[in-house]
Amino acid sequence: MSTTVLSIENITKRFGDQEVLQGVSLELHSNEVVALIGHSGSGKSTLLRCANLLEPVSSGTISLFGQALQDPNIDEDAVRRHIGMVFQSYNLFPHLSVLDNVMLGPVYSLKEPKDSARQRALELLERIGLASRAEEFPDRLSGGQQQRVAIVRSLAMRPALLLLDEVTSALDPTLVGEVLDLLRELATAGTTMLIATHEMGFCREVATRVAFLHQGRLLEIAPAKELFESPQHEETKRFLERVS
Repeated sequence: MSTTVLSIENITKRFGDQEVLQGVSLELHSNEVVALIGHSGSGKSTLLRCANLLEPVSSGTISLFGQALQDPNIDEDAVRRHIGMVFQSYNLFPHLSVLDNVMLGPVYSLKEPKDSARQRALELLERIGLASRAEEFPDRLSGGQQQRVAIVRSLAMRPALLLLDEVTSALDPTLVGEVLDLLRELATAGTTMLIATHEMGFCREVATRVAFLHQGRLLEIAPAKELFESPQHEETKRFLERVS
């Protein structure tokens, strides 16, 4: 039986008078890939930021392995050690080498010995074909290479859950494929992921389920094949027609 990793229950998020998320609920199970789709401004990124405690929810609850993240006594840093987050803008440290970027979290957050952290970082870089670039600085890499480094930097922390926010949207179209190939590999390996994306082909092929957000509401969530072939909500149908 699969384990519920992340549970989001009826959350709302307001910025001033604007309600960006309106009563959103979903569960993410172990080894599952859930893709969040919808127009820009539909609330996908805000939902991910709330799940990683980067934004407080206005109401509702978010739980990780059954523990409510809104508990005032919770150690937010401890929670984030179990949740990896990758942004569209890479967020690599420009003054550190590729290798040091990947090692940073395990050494300083997990208190892992430098030798073992270095070995694992090199193994991860080898996995994405960048071990030979380990000592270079991020600005010497292409956008696709930087994004792959950002993803394995999160993997180096051995997270229970990986959140990815439009990780291909800042890339040249010729570089998108190499990042999606890595995500396919991670999905095949059973990595639990919640992904905000505009890549419909990737969603159809890789996602376990797809969730459609519209104006802050989760209008529909279904297995990928079912949602793409037989969407139930009129807004979902219109969105898919526009992006097809």
